[in-house]
Amino acid sequence: MARYTGPSCKLCRREREKLFLKGERCYTDKCAINKRSYSPGQHGQQRRKMSEYGMQLREKQKARRFYGVLEKQFRNYFIIARNMKGVTGENLLQILESRLDNVVYRLGLATSRPEARQLIRHNHFTVNGKRVNIPSCLLKPGDIVAVVEKSRSLEKFKNIVDNTGGKVVPKWLELDLDNMTGKVLSLPSREEIDLPVQEHLIVELYSK
Repeated sequence: MARYTGPSCKLCRREREKLFLKGERCYTDKCAINKRSYSPGQHGQQRRKMSEYGMQLREKQKARRFYGVLEKQFRNYFIIARNMKGVTGENLLQILESRLDNVVYRLGLATSRPEARQLIRHNHFTVNGKRVNIPSCLLKPGDIVAVVEKSRSLEKFKNIVDNTGGKVVPKWLELDLDNMTGKVLSLPSREEIDLPVQEHLIVELYSK
């Protein structure tokens, strides 16, 4: 399984925006963006006028890094979105939001998408009663995600549940915190996806 293994904070600095890749750390003063809000590297502090292509590329890279998806898989998602009815950019974001690792994160059962990915790979979750260890599994309305019963007593999940009480769960999801389960009620509309991504720039980039 291919995945990015480099420093997470470097990605945030490159996009000059918090991608929330390190859970609780991103909300503290230790966040790299708070310390160094410029791009990494020798010339990171230089301000250059960005071309149209550069803006499109940055939006694509930002979306990829938010969801932890590599280029080949992201492009495949775009092809699927383009062949669907509706607006391609919104279809793309819906597909990314319906990934199992993102749903686990949105439900508050993990502090970040990378952590959700790791927990899923370690067989801590079921989908409709069956264990699933594929973070990229796409869910559909009616699917139920649950923490495996044996895993619910782990200190890790107890801490996550304690911190989830005040988290706002998106309207397209339903959380039963007592049973550590969540249900996909519908696919999210664009208004329900709170990412600062201009998806039309991604469509323009791939349409060239």
